[in-house]
Amino acid sequence: MTRTPNAGAAHDDLRRRLRALLADGDLDAALQAGLMEFAADRDSEDDAPLRQAQARLREAWAARDRHRAREARLARIAAEREARRRAASAPVIDAAAPGTPPAAPALPPAAAAALARARARAGGGRSA
Repeated sequence: MTRTPNAGAAHDDLRRRLRALLADGDLDAALQAGLMEFAADRDSEDDAPLRQAQARLREAWAARDRHRAREARLARIAAEREARRRAASAPVIDAAAPGTPPAAPALPPAAAAALARARARAGGGRSA
């Protein structure tokens, strides 16, 4: 594909403008001017700073996307873990005795014995 003289001049003008913006450190203005859409010539030394800036931006954007995906994945895992925790600690409703509060879940034997000892000590050594 051959360029018309005006297209070639516009391309060269844009190249100069982008290089000047990058040299000034104004990356936002370079992006707005079309840095990422600019077809930098691989063989041109003049385009080397443009190619490098484009590559750095692509790498940064890819890293940002990976970070966002990781954050979403961790949030999903945390939500699933919380849902499992809530399901495991949901009270069991006794359908045989409507209107009565659900009974406390039974403690493991070791925990029940420790609780009994603590209650006995708190009561001044009296056991019930």
